[in-house]
Amino acid sequence: MSLFYSSLDLPPASRFPGLSSNGAIYHERMARVLDGAAIAAEIKAEVKAEVERLVAQGIRPGLAAVLVGNVPASEIYVRSKVKTCEALGLFSELITPPETVTTKEMLALIERLNAREDIDGILVQLPLPPQVNAKQLLEAVSPDKDVDGFHPVNVGRLQTGQPALAPCTAEGIIEILKRSRLPIAGQNAVVVGRSDIVGKPTAILLLAENATVTVCHSKTRDLGSFTRQADILVAAIGKPALITVEMVKPGATIVDAGINRVTDRAQFQRYFAGNERREEAFLQKGSTIVGDVLPAAYEQAGAYTPVPGGVGPLTIAMLMANTVRAAKLRRGLPA
Repeated sequence: MSLFYSSLDLPPASRFPGLSSNGAIYHERMARVLDGAAIAAEIKAEVKAEVERLVAQGIRPGLAAVLVGNVPASEIYVRSKVKTCEALGLFSELITPPETVTTKEMLALIERLNAREDIDGILVQLPLPPQVNAKQLLEAVSPDKDVDGFHPVNVGRLQTGQPALAPCTAEGIIEILKRSRLPIAGQNAVVVGRSDIVGKPTAILLLAENATVTVCHSKTRDLGSFTRQADILVAAIGKPALITVEMVKPGATIVDAGINRVTDRAQFQRYFAGNERREEAFLQKGSTIVGDVLPAAYEQAGAYTPVPGGVGPLTIAMLMANTVRAAKLRRGLPA
C-alpha cells in the first residue's frame, strides 16, 4: 500500500471547526490520497507471480483482444492491455477485424475463440461499428472467458454470491478500499450511478462486503440528502464535478470513478480555479480531465481517489487478474 499527496490535485488544507467523537475541538484535516497507481502495481506484481506458478504447471493464461476498425483512443487502450499482458507473462493475441465487419462474421470469430484452449479471456473493445449487434456479440462470449464481466451469466453469479468474473472497474474500487485498510462492513455506502459496467456491480460487491448500500442516479431527487449520509461515496455517473462540497459528509471516503474531458476555459476555471500546476498543464495540452466530484469537495474527505491516478489504473490490473482467475476456474483450480 502506498499513500501520497499529489501536488497537482491535492486541495489546500481544510478547516472545519467542530467537535470530534471524544468532544475535543478540531480545526484542521488533511485528506488522505489513495494512490491507485501504486495499488495497481501491487496487483500486477501478484498476477505476475501467479502466472509464473501456473506456467511451471504447464498453464499459460491467454487473453484475446478484439479491436474493430480504427478508433485512435481504443487502439491506444487495447495496445496498452496487450503490452501489460506481455509484461506479466500472459499470452495475448490482438485481433483486428475491418470496420466493415458484420455481426455474422464477428459471431463466427467469437465462436472460434470460445473453442480455443489457449485463450482464457476474450475482450471485445467497445464501441463497435453501428452494423454490429454489440449486445448479441457480448452474450456470445463464453461466460467462463468473459473477463470484462458483462455476460448475464456472470452478472447472475455475482449477484448470488457464486464464483464469477466481475467488471474490472468495480473490482478495482473494492481493491482500493481493502488494500487501503478502509472499513467497508457496516458502513453506509452510496453509489451514484447505475451503469451495468460500474454502478450496479460496485453496489453488489459492496453488499457482499456487508456495507449498507444506496444506489442513486440521474433521476434521484435531492441527491445531496443521500450523499451526505455516505461513509463511502462512489461517484460513477459520468457527469463532471456533479458532487459538490456541500454534498459530502466530512471525513467520508470518496471513490471518484469519473473521467470527463474538459476543454472549455470557463469550465476549467469552475473546477480548478487557483490550481496553478493544473492550469499550466491545461494551457499546454488544451484539455484536462475531471472526475464526477468537484475537486474542492475532496477537502471534506477523510480519504479520496484523485483523478487521474485513482480508479483508472486499477481497470487494466483487474483485467489481468480476471484473465488469470478465468484460467484457473476453467481448469477447476482454486481461484
